[in-house]
Amino acid sequence: MPQSRFPPLVTRLPKPEDRPNTQEAPRSINGINIAPVPPTDLGTKRAAQTLPLHRPPGAIDEFQFLSGCTRCGDCITACPHDAIVKAPDRLGDVAGTPIIEADHSACMMCEDFPCIASCEPGVLIDSISPIMGTARITEHLCLAHHSTLCTVCSERCPVEGAIVVTQGKPTVNENDCTGCGVCRYVCPAPENAILLMPAFARPGLAQRHD
Repeated sequence: MPQSRFPPLVTRLPKPEDRPNTQEAPRSINGINIAPVPPTDLGTKRAAQTLPLHRPPGAIDEFQFLSGCTRCGDCITACPHDAIVKAPDRLGDVAGTPIIEADHSACMMCEDFPCIASCEPGVLIDSISPIMGTARITEHLCLAHHSTLCTVCSERCPVEGAIVVTQGKPTVNENDCTGCGVCRYVCPAPENAILLMPAFARPGLAQRHD
């Protein structure tokens, strides 16, 4: 998949803030803090962040996703590979929203992304990168890293260049990996050697001010 087609907007893994610390030291008398307590801002803070979920391709910022998703199931119906399912009730507030469970069926990275086309609420969009996460190979579990001939993950990966094999050992190129989960789905190791991590953050839609 050409990298120039999509801007690098998705944060695959959490990264530390690079902002300087501008907070002043608290005023105190004999070690007792006497600085005024700032008012609580209830208007701009977003809801508590949920654990990252493996959303379908094109999913927008999680807070906006949950606000806009109607749980209609149209993307689930549109997926030709049955890769999208409803989040189970045990996940609380996100129950019923679309997720991908790669252990059961992975995203095959359809060229036309019917899941996105079917999403009327607009929480799956084609204007952002279809990166769902990142895969990593756990070397001590990988058959190929233990002198066994196995290239299943690279052969079945639908994204060109996402998995490269060097001297018989596969590695994931995180710049090309979309986190589709196919490698995890097909891994034949006794204990799955693929660690699949959902995207930590996704781009949101610009807020309109009427």
